Amino acid sequence: MNMTVEQALSVYPLSEGRLIAGRDGAARIVKSVNVMDAPDITEWIKDGEMLFTTAYVMKDRPEEAIDLLRKLHARGSAGLGIKLGRFWTNVPQSIVEEADRLGFPLIELPYQFTFSDQMNGLFHAELERNTRSLQRLLEKQKKLMQFALGAQSDSMFFEQVQAIVETPFAVVSSRGHLIYNATSYGDKQLLEGWPWREGVRRLRAGGGEMYRVPVEYKRECIGYAVFGRHEVAFMKEEEGLFVQTAEILAHHLSCIYRDELERSLNRDLGGMFARYLSQDVPVGMLTAQMEDLGIRVLGGSYQCVLTKVMSGVDGAHREVIKAVREELEYNPAFRELEVVHFVVGNGVFSIFRGDEWAGSGKLPDIMNRALGCMLDKGILPQIRMSVSNKKTKPAVLRQAYMECSEAFELAERLGVADKVVRFESVELAYVFRHVPTNEMRTYGQEVLAELLAKDPDYAHEMLRTLEAFLEHDGQVNEAAKHLFVHRNTVAYRLEKIGEILGADFKKMNDLLRLKLAFMFRRMLDERDSE
Repeated sequence: MNMTVEQALSVYPLSEGRLIAGRDGAARIVKSVNVMDAPDITEWIKDGEMLFTTAYVMKDRPEEAIDLLRKLHARGSAGLGIKLGRFWTNVPQSIVEEADRLGFPLIELPYQFTFSDQMNGLFHAELERNTRSLQRLLEKQKKLMQFALGAQSDSMFFEQVQAIVETPFAVVSSRGHLIYNATSYGDKQLLEGWPWREGVRRLRAGGGEMYRVPVEYKRECIGYAVFGRHEVAFMKEEEGLFVQTAEILAHHLSCIYRDELERSLNRDLGGMFARYLSQDVPVGMLTAQMEDLGIRVLGGSYQCVLTKVMSGVDGAHREVIKAVREELEYNPAFRELEVVHFVVGNGVFSIFRGDEWAGSGKLPDIMNRALGCMLDKGILPQIRMSVSNKKTKPAVLRQAYMECSEAFELAERLGVADKVVRFESVELAYVFRHVPTNEMRTYGQEVLAELLAKDPDYAHEMLRTLEAFLEHDGQVNEAAKHLFVHRNTVAYRLEKIGEILGADFKKMNDLLRLKLAFMFRRMLDERDSE
């Protein structure tokens, strides 16, 4: 049996009774019906079981009836039906109030019908309902098969399957990204316990149920279909429909995220880009192939990102890089962006269309969000990203790649700890990297001479404050957060530093001189350590 209390009360002859308390529990699922003839019945009650009683065992002890309600509620009982007339003429008000408080359905059963009459009525109604449900289920399976034979993998594919199955479902990628969700469950509920290792599973969730089926393609799990609803429990017979749906989704996902992607990008385009970097083919041939694949990220301004695995790579190097690339492909931070990713060497190179993130913040901010999504799962080794300057011509794509590569090397030399390194943040070091050591040292000492002449402890604290101010692009609040002090403290120190050095922090020339001085100090430290 699988109907709600409200549905059960519409079945004759139980329909002759009435719900006198616990209306908030009318959506509880009735799975079976039993007759209560012993006071210790609560020890044997099953989840979803509804009890019928004449109130004999509690006729003289209303307080025990209240305790019974609480135990039945705790055991997951669907409700209690009481036949009045023999031992009680009405249900005591204290019991009614407790049932209302618990949201536990309390039913006054019709006196003129036996318990077996009412139970038979429910079982016959359930049998008819199951027969109709099976007929509808067979129709759905037929429609689903017909749809699969002629379906096109367009943007409305999931919605079309949803209309046939008539059960809300979500699709989760093998990396844990939510691709589609028509259920009433949020991301957190759907992804609870990720990463999943089980096969098919039936789960209780948020007052309802979820049924999770792996989506497999060529014996490899490429995602999961999660069916979920609240109002009606799943029938055993529906499981075949859900598995059939997962098989159809597998074909769709493989077309979108596997075959086409790996064939077109990883092999052809990735190989073409590697040849372009080695100057074997001109940029025109690369852009032509990209356009043939419908990829137009080089059609205007663009910006590039190189993602590298910094540690944890063993013999399975290729698989690790593949997993990183898949994470980037599915990452929700890029859902609205036009981007292409492909494996190059020991990393993943991404090209973003330059005008795509106007409403989403700067690209480094988006990459930080993406990196957070990836590292939160704890299933990948440590990775780091570098971001090139924005470019406007395909001809300088190689330069963008070199900027990303140089950013990693310079960041390591200068001790930059950011997970996402902007080339523009180390660009001055790149430009002045060939300046002789003695000239760097002389320049730095001249610019900071007045401050360096102060007491060593005082000078150290002031230099630390000034460096934080410059590293955070002149943002006092950000510098204060970095130093773990109040912004007024930073503002006061900067005022004193300006007086000592004769510098005006509102003038670009003064800021550039100070920036160069600190950059030379870091480069000298790096050279001295070699």
